[in-house]
Amino acid sequence: MNGTPGRIEPPGFILPQAVMEREKMKISKSLYSYYLILPALFIYSLFFVLPAIVGLFYSFTDWRLDREAIHFIGWDNFNRIFTDKTLVLAIKNTFIFAIVTVIGKNVLGIALAIGLNMRLKSKNLLRAIFYSPSILSVLVISIVFTPLLRSEGTINSLFEAVGLHSFSQAWLTNPSIVIWTIAAVSIWQHTGFQMAIYLAGLQSISKEYYEAATIDGAGAWMSFSKITLPLLLPAININLMLTLIGGLKVFSEVFVLTGGGPGNASQVVGTIILRAFGEGSWGLGTAVNTLLFVIVTIISIPLLIFMRRKEVTE
Repeated sequence: MNGTPGRIEPPGFILPQAVMEREKMKISKSLYSYYLILPALFIYSLFFVLPAIVGLFYSFTDWRLDREAIHFIGWDNFNRIFTDKTLVLAIKNTFIFAIVTVIGKNVLGIALAIGLNMRLKSKNLLRAIFYSPSILSVLVISIVFTPLLRSEGTINSLFEAVGLHSFSQAWLTNPSIVIWTIAAVSIWQHTGFQMAIYLAGLQSISKEYYEAATIDGAGAWMSFSKITLPLLLPAININLMLTLIGGLKVFSEVFVLTGGGPGNASQVVGTIILRAFGEGSWGLGTAVNTLLFVIVTIISIPLLIFMRRKEVTE
């Protein structure tokens, strides 16, 4: 009934005023959500979106430090990227580093996580040992590894001591293997971080699945492929994204260990950007940076969508 005496509304009838109040409530809740988002959106736009747009504009110019005039030159900077041998080598090295580190960090990370998820008395100590390199700075890592990787360093001395003379290499001065050496150092440093994420994923899987699989006669490989791997996909997805983006954006490891040398043998996109800005070629530097952004986006978004579709829940 409404406020009018003697008037009975049909079942399910809602007064227009009640409908309006309900709609106002929905609108106010929606606006409240936007009010909460706006400050973060403003900061993100100011410090990330706007610089990206400005950088995109400058990548099509001949912007240089040594002159005030800026001219639009179209695709000239990008044409130079794909015709300059050093820039092409840097892109190649970046992809090699990314592929090697993605595979190495994730395969070793899963293996360590599975091993340290078992009933071991010293597993907590081992977890801390394997994780600890990931909290060290790249500068510390370079101080540790540079003496080890020299031609007369510890690693070559060990190979020679056990009779493996053919394995001795000039790890940081041989142009054909230097980028692989840097990738190996990165894998050593960061695998523990990936291990920690995989451990968290493994510990969220119910033991009942494995007990049921054992009763059904499933072996270790069957349990891993049918239970562990599918339920570990969210952690795999996170680690793939982190290692892929980190690999494509590599800079610190190369800069500290070799500086892009010997010659230009270990140059990557990150060091090329630094060199371009250091030489005053800001237009070229922003073009290389824009290219890196496009590469990361083109690779990571489809991979993220694909992995999300493959995820399963318990």
